[in-house]
Formats: sequence, structure tokens, C-alpha cells
Amino acid sequence: MNRIAVYSSKGGVGKTATAVNLSYASAYRGKRTLLCDMDPQGAASYYYRIPIEGKFNKKRFLKGKCEQFIQKTAYPNLDLLPAHFSFRNLDIALDEKGNKELSSIFSTLKDQYEVLIFDCPPNMTLLSENLIMTADQVVMPIIPTTLSIRALAQSVHFFEKIGAKRKKLRAFFSMVERRKTMHTDTVRNYRKKKVFFKTLIPYLADVEKMGITREPVAVSRPVSPAAIAYDRLWMEVWKRRA
Repeated sequence: MNRIAVYSSKGGVGKTATAVNLSYASAYRGKRTLLCDMDPQGAASYYYRIPIEGKFNKKRFLKGKCEQFIQKTAYPNLDLLPAHFSFRNLDIALDEKGNKELSSIFSTLKDQYEVLIFDCPPNMTLLSENLIMTADQVVMPIIPTTLSIRALAQSVHFFEKIGAKRKKLRAFFSMVERRKTMHTDTVRNYRKKKVFFKTLIPYLADVEKMGITREPVAVSRPVSPAAIAYDRLWMEVWKRRA
């Protein structure tokens, strides 16, 4: 089972859109996939039209009773573990139990799924830290701007501070606008660095409209350059699995 955390310390970079579209691409490619919505805001659950059940909460999750709350999406091979508002307090519980607890919870799913994708909460929270430690790979979207590049540098430092393996972290450029000189210059200057995947995700209304269509781009606009790019990104992620 390959565990992939989609993470960013910076908001508004397309983190949840990445988790939603990568999970769809994984399932479409025939992998039994579970998207774990670990962000208490529940955006990934919203995109997949999965209601956040009141009976599922932080306590039941930490007791390892999440399997009964996993729900099927409308797409073959793709299930979702919905978020819950109580996840906002998971940091407090994890301060006592740590990432070994998360590894134990998710390891019970290894016979059911080939791929687990975590939509992490933004910022450098203790929950994000534990998901990073639990994951085999950490995929980070980067808008080609100075602040996003700075966020990547901060994340590298964060990895070092918590003792996470540096080689877990890979980034890709998201929301790229080729008409913007800053974007093209930043991509040119950083794209060849080892930390970056080759795939670029373009800035398109097709991705923004996911909030309206509530489905992956490859479903609403299958020939969109964004849909094709997310599929290519998934193939890069999958080839890099441990």
C-alpha cells in the first residue's frame, strides 16, 4: 500500500484539487484507492459529494473505527474517508499518541487498498506532521511565485526539524499562467531541481469550476489540459513509489 500525503503549508495553492484529481487518476488507472479527507474543512468530501456523517468523529477515528465510515464514490475503485469537524482537535490527541497511532490505524486497510491519499490540513500543524511521517510520499503543489518557493524552503526545514526523510518530499508547479513573466521565469529557474516533478498544472477555469461541478476535472472536462496534466502527474507519482 502506497501512502501519499498532499500537503502545503500555504493555502490557496490547489492542495485539495490535487488530492481529488490524483485520487481519481489513481482509481481510473485501476488502483484500489482511498482518499482520506483529513482537513476538518472537508473540501475533498464536498467535491466528491460525500456527506460528513455526525456519527464519525475524532474519537472513533483514533480508536481505529474508521473502516465502517468509508464511503464509495460514484467512480470505480475509489472510496473516501470523509472529514469531520472534530478533526480540528486531532492535534491535541496526537500530541500524546503520535504518528505511530496513525500508521496503526491506516495499516488495517492495507489488504483493501493499493493507494491511500491524504488531503492534509494546511499550515504546519501536528496533524500534518504526523501524516507526513506516516506517508511514503509527500506531494506539494507550488504556485510559481516567490512566496510559494519560500514555503517550499520552509517545508524542507520542517521536514528536517521533525525528522522526516527529505527524499519523501516532491513538489510540482500548480496554477501556472504562462502569460505571467514571473511564472515562466520561476518555472525555468526551478523546474530542473530534483525536488520537482516535470508535470505543470495550468491555471484554468476548469479547475476552479470543480466547486460547482463537484467532480474531478477528468469527469467534467476529460479533454481539458488540466485533466491531462493531473493524469500525467499521477503517473510520475506512481512511478516514484517506494
